[in-house]
Amino acid sequence: MILRPLAADGACLVEIEPREDHRGFYAQSFNAREFRAHGLTEFFVECGISYNARRGTVRGMHMQLAPHAQAKLVRCTRGAICDVIIDLRRGSPTYERWFTVDLSASGTTMLYVAEGFAHGFQTLEDDVEVSYQMSDYYHPEAEFGVRWNDPWFGIKWPIVDVVISARDKSFGDFGG
Repeated sequence: MILRPLAADGACLVEIEPREDHRGFYAQSFNAREFRAHGLTEFFVECGISYNARRGTVRGMHMQLAPHAQAKLVRCTRGAICDVIIDLRRGSPTYERWFTVDLSASGTTMLYVAEGFAHGFQTLEDDVEVSYQMSDYYHPEAEFGVRWNDPWFGIKWPIVDVVISARDKSFGDFGG
């Protein structure tokens, strides 16, 4: 497993190192000691899966606020996504900046997202599945969202014609 820091302070790519033989491969996708050595959370308490039927589906931008903020480890297990994160940690050198990473089931990369980032993605094809591991339990009272097309951030989504929930459309402007 190789951990590669991204330009977003607090996010990194986690690349598996497949060991192949005639059966296929085995690769380590998480190691608490390695994560700890790189200053990442080493404790995940909840896992989730989202299935997305249509290309262009946007889920996001979501996060939980302190004291229930979540670090996330995200992997695309079917299809492909454009994963988007926004750093909303006041005082961070990358505060209010957004970053994208393409993840696919055929790739060997996951995305680690620190606490304090809003997270979302857009599906790049039909029938996409995404797996998440979170460092804290879901708490509805800690939910926070940023609208996917908030002009404050100006995120450039790859597909213009989006499929999105009424809830995700309803988030207000962030405005700094």
